[in-house]
Amino acid sequence: MNTPAHLLLGGAVFSRPGQKHLLMAALAGAILPDLSLYLMAGVSLFILDIPARVVFDELYFSTTWQTVFAIDNSFVIWGALLGLAVWRRIAWAKMLCGAALLHLACDLPLHHDDGRAHFWPLTNWVFESPLSYWDSGHHAGLIAPGEGVIGAGAAVILFQRFTDIKLRLLITVLLAAEIWVIWQWFRFF
Repeated sequence: MNTPAHLLLGGAVFSRPGQKHLLMAALAGAILPDLSLYLMAGVSLFILDIPARVVFDELYFSTTWQTVFAIDNSFVIWGALLGLAVWRRIAWAKMLCGAALLHLACDLPLHHDDGRAHFWPLTNWVFESPLSYWDSGHHAGLIAPGEGVIGAGAAVILFQRFTDIKLRLLITVLLAAEIWVIWQWFRFF
């Protein structure tokens, strides 16, 4: 899934009406599995001036980058953290870890040749799904519109839960970003 969809869905599933701190925790959890990619790609592209082809065709698949992705995309690690949050009864940590696990559960079936080792450190195995959220060669033409509908539905739920104008603006920006990203995938892939 695209990151804005992860944020909207994680927020809708794990926030509670009027409890902004739980929404923020859910949004943090929803983005954490993708954060390393944004940081490493951003530094590589904009600071180190490495060509995009090298970043996404070589560095992305390097052992170093895949190791980082395995850590922050591990069901094992996020599951253990959720267990700790439940044991300690920390509501915001439960929402954060739950949203991260939902992110992983949505990514697992939607990555064809760019998946992650979701069960690290138990195994480095990577599931190669026949589906992709972005690659038209693997049914993105069917997946992407469904993802957009899910994102829009999540945005409606969040609008119903939160009346604060800043939060509604954030939700609107996330939905607009989701629609824009889907449009870009269709244009380029």
